[in-house]
Amino acid sequence: MRLATLNVNGKAHLGWVSDRWVVDVATLAGRIWGDREEAYRTVLQMSLDMVLKADGVPLLREALHALDKAVGGLEYVHVRFPDLVYAPEEAPLLQSLLAPSKIIAIGLNYRDHCEEQNLTPPERPTVFAKFPSALLRPRGVIQWSTRLTREVDYEAELAVIIGRVARNVRASEAYYYVFGYTAANDVSARDLQRSDKQWVRAKSLDTFCPLGPWVVTQDEIGDPMDLAIRCVVNGEVRQDGHTGNMIFDVPTLIEFLSQAFTLLPGDIILTGTPSGVGIFRDPPQLLQDGDVVTVSIEGIGDLTNTCRVLDGTTE
Repeated sequence: MRLATLNVNGKAHLGWVSDRWVVDVATLAGRIWGDREEAYRTVLQMSLDMVLKADGVPLLREALHALDKAVGGLEYVHVRFPDLVYAPEEAPLLQSLLAPSKIIAIGLNYRDHCEEQNLTPPERPTVFAKFPSALLRPRGVIQWSTRLTREVDYEAELAVIIGRVARNVRASEAYYYVFGYTAANDVSARDLQRSDKQWVRAKSLDTFCPLGPWVVTQDEIGDPMDLAIRCVVNGEVRQDGHTGNMIFDVPTLIEFLSQAFTLLPGDIILTGTPSGVGIFRDPPQLLQDGDVVTVSIEGIGDLTNTCRVLDGTTE
């Protein structure tokens, strides 16, 4: 499954994603079934966060299958219900998850990213947090004030979405607890990182965690350690990496993290970034007012955002 979160008249609706369309299945279910199939209508009208927290994924799969059958194929909904269908690039997307209990991020998790800093790869995962208030929708605006930071950077990352309560999980069983994956941009204020001597504030400013464009489930991705990952700024490729270059793979991260705290459905793990971040380029290429940043991950899609400086130039 590929699932989006849509903004429909100010409400979060579940969206089903195909290669050509994003379908508002929340509204479609009501039109097709009316007062019938209450269980299916109920789960399809939940946000993805709510589905995960209610352990509703099996029912969601069943409901989507039933809806597909009822309309003669969701791929063809545009013929009967064109007002419920969007082209992917025009869909009113919200961030894939609206209210995770936590966003856990991993630093220094790509060998080439360590090399570009002349750092020895860590012996265990480097863990920090990003606050959920930093989340930003696809095509939303990354914004900051020069009164606070003048060195804003991009970091393309694979995001893991937890689907089940996970505590003391073995790496060999880790994928059982993964619902799916999406793309993220771990936007970072490098000057705040230096001055604070830790990372949380620098990486948790409002809008500093773009997420999307949608979630692709674990069964559709297959091996998350075999995906191309890229960041493009204003049409220029800045990062061109591969998840196979991670130091600690997804199962290892889940095992390590779940030994320390419980992972809850809807929690997000950002798995680190490859080389090519702006601060370590020669000369540095940090984000500027008006820049367009796209994080692309193979099998998932493109997450694009623009940048805005609230009170003048970063020069």
